[in-house]
Amino acid sequence: MPYVAVSALSHPGLIRDRNEDSLVVGPWTLCATMTENPQTLVFPLGTPLVVAVADGLGGQPGGEVASALVVRRLASTGPLLTDDDHVRELMHTCNREVYGAAGGDGGGRAAMGTTVAGVVFLPESVLAFNVGDSRVYAAPRDGLLQVSVDDNPPLGPGQRTTPVVTQALGGAATYHAITPHVLTASLAPGDRYLICTDGLTDPLPNDILDGLLRDYDDGRAAFELWKAAIAAGGPDNITLALARIADQ
Repeated sequence: MPYVAVSALSHPGLIRDRNEDSLVVGPWTLCATMTENPQTLVFPLGTPLVVAVADGLGGQPGGEVASALVVRRLASTGPLLTDDDHVRELMHTCNREVYGAAGGDGGGRAAMGTTVAGVVFLPESVLAFNVGDSRVYAAPRDGLLQVSVDDNPPLGPGQRTTPVVTQALGGAATYHAITPHVLTASLAPGDRYLICTDGLTDPLPNDILDGLLRDYDDGRAAFELWKAAIAAGGPDNITLALARIADQ
């Protein structure tokens, strides 16, 4: 039976005083914590399997609350996500729940928010989704391909990244609707997907990511990606998951 092997880690980086990222792999969640050794989990390919990251918006209180809320909702609802409409509906639900949690909080979290990016593995296809600038890449051996859509304003001359996002789950004092990005693709043994927050992609250009993914698989690849981001200064929280489809 085909299976999905997922290697993942989450780390605060070298600059931030806490980790506002969260991670979900199937029913397993990791919220506001630190891991340096990747955890590898294996699941049979059949029931819808969600692998996703959420990056709490920095500069606003409650980012870790928003990201944890979203991944826990994904963990509980993931097995029901059988098509792209279900994924879009869940993203709208998460957006409303983040605003609801912020509005009911007395601790100054009125504008808390989070990005989200992930994949849903189905028996013969994959659904890639995102809101914000966390990313999903297809990672075949012949070259890295970004399949998520960055919700950032246009970059200026010589500018490779920006911390500004044009939409997120929550993130404003009053409710704003979202337009989730969802892509459906076929799935086959050997396919790999990298799901990550911008703590990995801001310090590391795509050619570095591509080179490491050509050289390594699974837990070793996840570790080498994290190590490279740390070596580049680790300016933000780093959360990533590398998923590989394998035969029996």
